[in-house]
Amino acid sequence: MLKIGDVAPEFELDSTDGTKVKLSDFRGKKNVLLSFYPLDFTPVCTAQNCSYSQDLSGFEQYDTVVLPISADSKFAHAAFREKYAMTHHLLSDLHRSAIKSYDVLFEPLNVSKRAYFLIGKDGLLKWMHIENELKDSRTNEELLNAVKSHVN
Repeated sequence: MLKIGDVAPEFELDSTDGTKVKLSDFRGKKNVLLSFYPLDFTPVCTAQNCSYSQDLSGFEQYDTVVLPISADSKFAHAAFREKYAMTHHLLSDLHRSAIKSYDVLFEPLNVSKRAYFLIGKDGLLKWMHIENELKDSRTNEELLNAVKSHVN
């Protein structure tokens, strides 16, 4: 189980921009908010991801990038992103490697739990929250408050 102050587990995942994204790419440059979510095209996940696109500048002002991650394929992500005109990219964890590294696999459905991990520029875990129910979600205001309180 991860705890505050731990080095965040490394990953390399496919992005909807056609690149592979590694967590270490951001070390020393940006804070990272990992946002694990269950499935594309579901009501809560859609609302959550659309809200990120609307509020990206709020995260950017704290030098923080938001990286949403689910077990959906990069092709499902691309369709999801296009349908809802999202301005941020989504990361595909088809093999659930990051999902397992962060201990957020919801085994009954073989999807990710909804969970948030804030990682500082130093690569250390600063804050985390794992929802008890798949339908629950933090608001951007709550996430921005966590960013303000724990980084910079």
